[in-house]
Amino acid sequence: MNTQKTITKTVTEGMLAVSVGSGTLKVLGTPVLAQLYENIAMQLAAEYCNSGFTTVGCFLSLSHDAPTPLGMDIQVTVKLVKHENRFFEFQLEASDETRIISTGSHTRVAVESKKFQHRADDKLNAIVNKHL
Repeated sequence: MNTQKTITKTVTEGMLAVSVGSGTLKVLGTPVLAQLYENIAMQLAAEYCNSGFTTVGCFLSLSHDAPTPLGMDIQVTVKLVKHENRFFEFQLEASDETRIISTGSHTRVAVESKKFQHRADDKLNAIVNKHL
């Protein structure tokens, strides 16, 4: 099983802060980094989950220390540093073609997919039924 994964992406219009609503500049948006980190961590943790289980993010801390312009490549690396029971802890790092632009940490917890979704759906149903 893998404990580390790196992906390379080219910054596109849809990844810019001005496009995702997190700023007014044409630079890589911080929410995009968060999404990339979470997606890679989810993929890594999935290798350890039994059928019928998935992981959900429960903690994310990141710094975004340098701007990356449209068209530049970024490398995003997520490393599994601890797996204990249902919990997965990850170290995060992203670089553009010139330097490290972001670091952080992320925690995910394994949950039973159907049960977790049912709990979430029940919350909405309780509110809808309350207003009937």
